[in-house]
Amino acid sequence: MSAQQRIRGRQAHTPGATFLAYTPNGKKLITVGVDNFCRIFSTGSDDEPVTVDDCQENNTAVVAGNDFFVAGSEDGTVCKYSLERNKLDEVLVRTSLPVRDVALSPDGNWVAVASDELVVKVVNTKDMTKVQYLRDQIRAVKHVAFDNSGSNLALSCTDGNVYMYSLSSAEPNMIRQVDGMIKSLESDAESSSKVLWHPDSRAFATPTASRDIQVMSFGNWERQRAFKTGHAGDITAAAWSPNGALLATTASDLNLCLWDTKTQKLLKKYDDVKATILAMAWHPKENILSYTNSDGELFIHTDIVPLEHASLLQKSLQPAPFPHDPSEGRSGNATSKLTNGTKQSLPDRRARRGTPDSLDDILGPDAISDDGMDDFVVDDDGAGYAPVVNGHGKRTNGHLGALQSPSGKRRAYGSSFHPEIHEAFQSGSTPWRGNRRYLCLNLTGFVWTVSQETHHHTVTVEFYDREFHRDFHFTDPFLYDKACLNENGTLFSCQPSDSSPAMIYYRPHETWTTRTDWRTNLPAGESITAIALSDCYIVVTTSTNYIRIFTLFGLPYRVYRQKASPAVTCAAWRDYVLTIGNGPVSGDGTCQLLYTIENVKRDEIYQSEDIIALPPNATLNSVVFSDAGDPYIYDSTGVLLTCLHWRTSGQARWVPMLDTKLLDRLSTGGKEESYWPVAVAQNKFHCIILKGADKYPYFPRPILTEFEFHIPLSSLDPKKKEEEVDTMDEDGEDGGKKDNDQSRLEQTLILTTTLHTQLSSALSSTHPTQHQRQALTELEVTIDKTLLQLLGMECLAGEDHGMKALEIVTLMRDTNGKMLDLASKVATRYGREVLGEKIRELAERRLVGLDEED
Repeated sequence: MSAQQRIRGRQAHTPGATFLAYTPNGKKLITVGVDNFCRIFSTGSDDEPVTVDDCQENNTAVVAGNDFFVAGSEDGTVCKYSLERNKLDEVLVRTSLPVRDVALSPDGNWVAVASDELVVKVVNTKDMTKVQYLRDQIRAVKHVAFDNSGSNLALSCTDGNVYMYSLSSAEPNMIRQVDGMIKSLESDAESSSKVLWHPDSRAFATPTASRDIQVMSFGNWERQRAFKTGHAGDITAAAWSPNGALLATTASDLNLCLWDTKTQKLLKKYDDVKATILAMAWHPKENILSYTNSDGELFIHTDIVPLEHASLLQKSLQPAPFPHDPSEGRSGNATSKLTNGTKQSLPDRRARRGTPDSLDDILGPDAISDDGMDDFVVDDDGAGYAPVVNGHGKRTNGHLGALQSPSGKRRAYGSSFHPEIHEAFQSGSTPWRGNRRYLCLNLTGFVWTVSQETHHHTVTVEFYDREFHRDFHFTDPFLYDKACLNENGTLFSCQPSDSSPAMIYYRPHETWTTRTDWRTNLPAGESITAIALSDCYIVVTTSTNYIRIFTLFGLPYRVYRQKASPAVTCAAWRDYVLTIGNGPVSGDGTCQLLYTIENVKRDEIYQSEDIIALPPNATLNSVVFSDAGDPYIYDSTGVLLTCLHWRTSGQARWVPMLDTKLLDRLSTGGKEESYWPVAVAQNKFHCIILKGADKYPYFPRPILTEFEFHIPLSSLDPKKKEEEVDTMDEDGEDGGKKDNDQSRLEQTLILTTTLHTQLSSALSSTHPTQHQRQALTELEVTIDKTLLQLLGMECLAGEDHGMKALEIVTLMRDTNGKMLDLASKVATRYGREVLGEKIRELAERRLVGLDEED
């Protein structure tokens, strides 16, 4: 070792695990160890360090600001110490189990505490009563690390996953679970899995199970460059230089290595390390790397970077090692190597000037010019590009545009007519955006895939309830493009390729025997248009209009050809299957959508090729069964509809349950948003809110929102009416409030009536449970109570409303006369004696069974 690269070693603490931290200004270096004191070293000074005696024993981590430092210990205590007074300030927080790591936000206001508890605590250093709790991880956390903005926190969990949290809002939000990067380690292991945020904040790195350092970009979560360290043991510590130009790594093989970040090449290797290094830190300004080991020693390694590479530390902030730097783009001046070894620059790609299907890229830069020859085309292949002439040399009318329909769509005539068919789609799936997409989004969890651009994808399945199901991740060489997820398993499908046919793959979550995945290939020539998964069956619709139904164990159960074609989508719930296809052409040239609902187990068809009710120029966005087993559709106009009486042939009708354009949140604040349908459960519409012009959800994982059903009855929301209408009626009553109350009651009446019809239809064809019977009774009571309140309002309105009041009473579902008796009392209370008499007559007629509907 040269004289310029001298190591200054000191016995800082009693032999044992020792840790260190520099202050941000680099003036002081703090160490903690197994003894009950801390040491404060001054940079550039040979004086004895300052000792802080009132400390806990067995300290496991330390972080520092310019005026204070924080240390955590195995007894669960996290203490804050003053660097001005060199003494204990306060105990910030206590944990019931040993502290394993602490991290300080760049502004010094928050400290994150990882312990053997499942919850990570983020405590305010100025007010210990302000605490945030991170709970999404399922096992204890070994390391914590803030990014340079302080708004993101990375947790290295002992389950082998990295959990990314955003702390920019009032409540912490987990934005990403990164698996497959770090090794699963015990919380007290010497090996490290700590996240290393690159100084430019666009990427982070972690030690891997293969003893490398893998870099990943933050935000799009793509794996970037990797440092092939070649360490013979697990990595125990690593650190970026302050400007990000260098990386230092060390491992249990007692080697310390310096790497060039840009090239990932080894610059220097020190193999004279005496004991396992557990922590290392670069000096913020000087060519110094300090580290502590398992023997209680501190080493201040000056001139750590050799002279020939020392200029790297003098550079400004260096970028993270990306193969293709996102800040520079992927379509820069690329070069191609010629056969003679020289390089030739490839021409820059021109930006498209038209729509996404513009021909600019195909025609080239000179295709459109200003020389007056833009319309000069030679029809040298007879394809019809040039004007067509008849046998007399006259130009035909083929150059004339088609007549326009009132809707603005081109109407085709004669042999050129081509109906506009509805494209096939998979509910809950999004298109590619960049290199990733969602294959499935529902209330069970979500499935997403990432294209690795190497003839394979990586698929991740994550669950909302991780107590019952464990997330999993696998490499996908088949390029799955569709998926379904429920409590029983996950279904995938892929399209045919040159070498293999289309395939479906089912993976059950668990069985009472050994879990068995299965795959099956479809006949050659068939591609898959949609798939569905229920508790009992798997449904596949194909390009040849076949509907193929399998049991959950791969046994073929039904195969038949769908009448409505081409197929659009399908859905399934228990024994019920709903399929949708294109049907007859409507007046505007588009195909009507036809649906069929059947019970597969009974081989019974309830609705056969009935029409999906869509408004003009609208498309179907989603088809799902609710948690109660009723079909729902969501169209491009933002309306959610359910199918009533679908179990009775010829009686089905589509009823709107929610119009998202009429939501109260859109009438205030001028919000521009749309909604991505996810599920219908517990009489609520579950969706993802899309801001601005977004059409599909993207990463990080979006938050689900739920809306109550609200059947569209009026142009203004009742809540809005209450705020805007302020009129007084002739009796001095608030007319606006009265109108609002009536609108609210009318909404309750029609919604409850619809839900009652839906539930009673289901109970008539199944064996109802006690809970279902109770729910039906509660709906009937709610209907009668609502009618009773409407009756009161009509009685209050005057005698001339008597006929409407009596009509309201006739709608009551009361069978024992109790509600009719209450209605009579309401009429008497408001002095409507004639109405009261007619209500009593109605009650008597019902009692003797004489009340007949006209």
